[in-house]
Amino acid sequence: MEKRTIGQGIHGGEGAANGRARRHGTGGGRIRSGRTGRGISGARLLCILACMLTTILYSACGSSGGADGGMYPMEEAAEYEAYDTAEGGISEEGTGQGAGIQEGRKLIQTVGLEVETREFEQMMSSLETQVEELGGYIESMETYNGSSYSDYVSSRYANLTIRVPSGKLNSFLQTVSDIGNVVRRNDSVEDVTLSYVDMESRRNTLRTEQERLLTFLEKAETVEEIIALEERLSEVRYQLESMESQLRTLDNLIDYSTVELYVSEVRELTEVRQEEPGPGKRIADGFLRSLRDIGDGLMEFAIWFLTHIPYLVIWAVAIAVAILLWKKIRAGRRGRKEARQREEEARIQAQRARMQEWEATGAVGGAVPEAEGKKE
Repeated sequence: MEKRTIGQGIHGGEGAANGRARRHGTGGGRIRSGRTGRGISGARLLCILACMLTTILYSACGSSGGADGGMYPMEEAAEYEAYDTAEGGISEEGTGQGAGIQEGRKLIQTVGLEVETREFEQMMSSLETQVEELGGYIESMETYNGSSYSDYVSSRYANLTIRVPSGKLNSFLQTVSDIGNVVRRNDSVEDVTLSYVDMESRRNTLRTEQERLLTFLEKAETVEEIIALEERLSEVRYQLESMESQLRTLDNLIDYSTVELYVSEVRELTEVRQEEPGPGKRIADGFLRSLRDIGDGLMEFAIWFLTHIPYLVIWAVAIAVAILLWKKIRAGRRGRKEARQREEEARIQAQRARMQEWEATGAVGGAVPEAEGKKE
């Protein structure tokens, strides 16, 4: 009520003039009005600032209503009640997928899926077609086509972030279950109704303040008034654009559900068991799995051997050359060792022959052989 009284006072005091003429005075730094010719004091400026302060306080009260509850203006409170009491509003059982999600709430749905397939290319094509038919789009996609050395082992996979209309989420999930084997699923629902209503209330308050500031700006007559109003108007416009951007982001998250999809290509799909098998079934399955693993191992070895024959030939030649060089070096060392042994044996035999010759001739100078023996 205080805000309306101040506004009416300004409108009544200044609304009677149809035209304005402004000029700057030179004495005393005072701005004069071209309509009356009298010096204008700071009372009018104080009145404008008081009006702006009241508007700011009104905006603060409107923005804090979401936290305190019950402090919304009447129109915002009625809007919030409309969310709760609308047809098909939230039930006491809470939120959930499909029929459990009601139109009366602002809900952000996110689903995570891990899917296996034996026909990777066909499934990716089906997914893209289904998303386009439902009116959604693929936000991001990462695909790995594999770099395996043979076609026997496949390692292709894809990570996708898909956005589909919230009302068609269940249809899309059913399609994914039909064309692939879902091995993991994670659902989450975030209720942003209170935040959304609070943002709408603040946006409406900022719009009201912007309209009133524009009205005051049309009736302002002094430079101080114009500058003050334009500064506040710039702040309000910035806050209003930020609030509308946040609301558009929430609208996109609410209207389009997010599906985080991981698709991997496998040779055999993971069996989804409804009940725990008995001991006999587990033994039989384990035995067959072991035989299959042995067969796969032998096949993998044969494939590896055949595909790596060029490398094996190169390694065989290198190993053969290394062995020949080692044998040659070893034979050379052995020959030198045998030559030294033969020389030593020849020297010993020559010495023995000299000794026998001395003994046969009956040499008297025993000192000589003794000396030679010492020398040797």
